[in-house]
Amino acid sequence: MSSPRPVGAFNALPPLISAIAIMIVGIELVFQLGARGLAGGSQAVGWRIAAVQEYGFSNRALAWMVETGSLRLDYLYRFLTYPFIHLSFMHALFATAMILALGKFVGERMPQWAVLVLFFGSSALGALIFGLVLPDGPGRVGAYPGVYGLIGGFTCLMWLWLGQLGENQTRAFSLIGDLLGLQLVFALLYGEDPTWIADV
Repeated sequence: MSSPRPVGAFNALPPLISAIAIMIVGIELVFQLGARGLAGGSQAVGWRIAAVQEYGFSNRALAWMVETGSLRLDYLYRFLTYPFIHLSFMHALFATAMILALGKFVGERMPQWAVLVLFFGSSALGALIFGLVLPDGPGRVGAYPGVYGLIGGFTCLMWLWLGQLGENQTRAFSLIGDLLGLQLVFALLYGEDPTWIADV
């Protein structure tokens, strides 16, 4: 008689989602160690600020490229690097949790290349629109535009699934509605933050 295979404490995650989460957590861990003086000496305290300046999306850099018609690699790579830099531990923690939850669902039902396009395409497009709408805006860091891309993938899958069941397909948009409602509440409580443009 064969014994059943043991069930792991964590369900297996799609490799791409695991890689994105590990990169975000790893970078945040380096920032935390540096801020506490456990790595990098006295210069480590400014690692987060330096990373935001070097790898964060810059509205003004985009405005300069549009005005001059020039493309600079050191400005362009920021479209893909800014999702890995966060402003605080909690900022990174919430983004990682949402990536793991949504990424597992979407990554198990879509090809890995589609998940790659959803996350990085949404991140780049969100930054582009944010930069064009607010050329003097504050810049952008954090994985939330990519998370919203995964929410879009989740919504699409739910739309198709509800259609197969003959159910009301508009229910697929409930997660997006809930998140937009939360953003509105936070905007009313803590003041308007224009980075929501990149998320939408």
